Formats: sequence, C-alpha cells, structure tokens
Amino acid sequence: MKKILCLLLALTLLTLPAAAVEAPAKESVGLDIEAPSAILVHSSGTILYEKNAQEPMIPASVTKIMTLLLTMEALEGGQLTLEEMVTGSKYAASMGGSQIWLEEGEQLSVNDMIKCVVVVSANDCSVALAEHQAGSEEAFVQRMNDRAKALGMATPLLRTARASPPKTAPQPMMWPLCPWPGWRMRPLQT
Repeated sequence: MKKILCLLLALTLLTLPAAAVEAPAKESVGLDIEAPSAILVHSSGTILYEKNAQEPMIPASVTKIMTLLLTMEALEGGQLTLEEMVTGSKYAASMGGSQIWLEEGEQLSVNDMIKCVVVVSANDCSVALAEHQAGSEEAFVQRMNDRAKALGMATPLLRTARASPPKTAPQPMMWPLCPWPGWRMRPLQT
C-alpha cells in the first residue's frame, strides 16, 4: 500500500507544470541574514546573494576541507592508501576543540582518520593526517596554501590544518568567504 501511495505521489509531482520565476536583483532580495557573511550561488555560477563575501573571516571548516582535499589527492595519486596506519603524535594528541581524544602513539587507518575529520571535525586527526603526509603541520599548511593558490584563491592565509588558530599566531587566520575575485562556481572536471 505504501509503495502504491508513493508511486502515485511521485507521478502527481512529475506531471505538475513547473513555473519559471525570474530571479530578483541582488539588491532587492530582501534577505535578513544574521550571519556576518553569506553567499548564495546558482548552479549556473551566478551569485544570487552575497553579504560581506570578500570580508576576511576565520576560515573554520575551510581548513578541514583543504586537509581532506590534499588527503584525497594523495590517495588518488598513490602516495597514501586507505588501509595505511597513521600514528598520533604528542602534538596531535594535544589539540583542543573538536576531537576524538587521540592518544600519543595511537594508530588509526587513513580511512578512519578521514571519517573522524568529516564526521567529528576532529582537530587531532586533522593534525595527525597532516604530519603523516608532510612530516609536520607547518609543512602541510604550506602545501595547503600552495594548493589554494593553484585553485585560484587570491589570499590563502591558512596557518593550521585544524580550525582552531595556533596560540603563537600574530593575528587570527583570516580568509574571505569568497576568496576568488570575480569568483564563479564551475562544474568539477572528472
């Protein structure tokens, strides 16, 4: 009975005419976004709404995304395998914030580390992955910034492989929400 009801609902939705609505001008959208910055991009690449998109902000999860990007590229390039074991250093185990409480000397596979970074946003696993790939977090951050520049980001200023800023940073990590001048979304090439 549920299958028939779902099928009827799906057929009804598929047969309803779709109405095209002209998008209002960016200035007349009238959104009241409380966030300090925001950007809404249509799949065509047209920016429908932006608020302080070029204003430098602490990058938070962008650092994790860059850590994951470099890790995925290393997997794709054969420099890492999902089964490879990563050992948590004393430094990685000392991370605060979001973490899985990785202990010094504890080993997890690259696969499990990736899951911890994606699901828990684990700072300790982000640092352990960075150290495993580049020898130190600092060397990995240089790779992250180089990769960000290669992607066309005008002002990559990442200082850690985790979201929390280092205690010794002279100023907070800052990165615009939309770090590409004249940025437009484009489909990934596969």
